[in-house]
Amino acid sequence: MNSFDSSPSLTAWRTLLALAVVFVMLATTGWTALQRNGQHGTARESALSAWEKGRIGVLDLPDPGSSPRRLAAFFASLTAAQRVRLADRYPLVVGNLNGAPLTLRYRANRLAVLQARDAERARMRDDRVSVEGQHQAGRRMHRFESMAADGRRILAFDPTGAGRAAEVFGDLGSATRVSVVVPGVDTNLLTFERTDRPFTAPVGMAGSLYDAERAASPRTRTAVIAWADYTAPSGVGVDAATGRLASDGAERLNALTSALPGDSRVSLICHSYGSVVCGLAARQLPDRVTDVAVAGSPGMRAGSAGQLETHARVWAMRDQDDWIQVLPYLEVGGLGHGADPMTPDFGARVLSARGAAGHGGYFEPGTESLENFADIGVGSYRNTSCADAGDACRSGISGDEVI
Repeated sequence: MNSFDSSPSLTAWRTLLALAVVFVMLATTGWTALQRNGQHGTARESALSAWEKGRIGVLDLPDPGSSPRRLAAFFASLTAAQRVRLADRYPLVVGNLNGAPLTLRYRANRLAVLQARDAERARMRDDRVSVEGQHQAGRRMHRFESMAADGRRILAFDPTGAGRAAEVFGDLGSATRVSVVVPGVDTNLLTFERTDRPFTAPVGMAGSLYDAERAASPRTRTAVIAWADYTAPSGVGVDAATGRLASDGAERLNALTSALPGDSRVSLICHSYGSVVCGLAARQLPDRVTDVAVAGSPGMRAGSAGQLETHARVWAMRDQDDWIQVLPYLEVGGLGHGADPMTPDFGARVLSARGAAGHGGYFEPGTESLENFADIGVGSYRNTSCADAGDACRSGISGDEVI
């Protein structure tokens, strides 16, 4: 690094660049992006309202916001028939309850997805809906039809607005190692999976990682969650430059990791804006989360790994052709996401991303980025490939922790 690289003039230039980027975002997306109101009268709201008034036998139904432990105790007190009755009557509630039995959530969410599919099919044929609206309904209908296919384990589902979802690969109930894939900008129900460039969508990312983890450690009982269960920014606008949506996502991510069944160890695999979510979640992560790995990160809302205040190991990688590196790594008046996790001063363990080929290629089979994610996911730390071709990223880790 030459003398100019650390000079005040460079800092000033970066600040001006950050403000210029913000100005362009505001000009193209508008301040109203910061003030969107939630939707009212949705299927989810109707389901919650009905749940609040409902009963099962002589029992009142618990507050959906209750702790996972209380919700688990409630469902344990019911007969199998009563549990199924609740799932079938309130699928949009039961399917999203942390603490409800996994198989019950899968059942409830399949029913909720089918109901959403039928609603979109009706909109396709409704003359009161615009042509564009009918087209959008058709796309959502086909997405829901795919999500309802036999064998899919939908852990969370909410069709409100652009929608949220999560899907499990593997047996989450018996897994000893669980990886949670946290995606970034433009994640919604329509982009939850893709036919074209499948490994850039949450389902493709998680499926690819699950296959790589099984190849890395066939004897390890592993599961991977495609976690698109938060409201992500739409496009590279104001929402993508602020932490508002990431903060809400962090709360939901912490709720998930705290409620996972058993005593599995958990790794967070965070891509792009998803790393902002993981950075904000870091301070409240349960002890079972052993690793936080970020790829193509715009920052983690911290100046260093130490400022994340987490016991988990922090890993970072970025492909040399990833456009994200041209962003100014600053935080100015709430805009921007802080320091670059790839710099030595940040203090993350820097991994190789060889083969990723840009911002969306980190989960492509055969890449070192995917192999590194898999080794972290199964606890095979000695097999990780460091960015410097040495072993600096593995320092301080004594042996593998595959279980």
